[in-house]
Amino acid sequence: MSLASVQAALAPLGLADRVITFDSSSATVALAARALGVPPGCIAKSLAFQKNETEWFLVLTAGDARIHNAAFKAAFGCKAKLLSPALVEQKTGHPVGGVCPFALREAAPVYLDESLRAYATLYPAAGTPSSAVRLSLEELEAASGAVGYVSVTRPPTA
Repeated sequence: MSLASVQAALAPLGLADRVITFDSSSATVALAARALGVPPGCIAKSLAFQKNETEWFLVLTAGDARIHNAAFKAAFGCKAKLLSPALVEQKTGHPVGGVCPFALREAAPVYLDESLRAYATLYPAAGTPSSAVRLSLEELEAASGAVGYVSVTRPPTA
């Protein structure tokens, strides 16, 4: 998968022109926030979790939020177990640092965490470790095909 596949996935929604590319890495929340000149919370972090032997899913959170293990287990009925970097790329088609809920290689449920509601504009990656896409929460919900909202994070600590 690539930047082009993400743009193609966003095109039917009229969002392909929102993709931003950088000359340097935006692979972490801190790097992306710096490149965009926005607070870290505005970065929509895509986390890929293993539910069981065959099922996986994505949870998008505010960039500065952290997974709350008890809330995660209550919401999903399993421990929060991230996919390995190799499995992330195999299943999503995107490398770590570029994972987004668009143009996924393997279909998977996408959930949006309540932490995203604090921001008018969000920036998930766009399939590469040097890209992002500017979206409202409503646009992110539609473009990701999110199945719903969950509350599985805690606010950042100072």
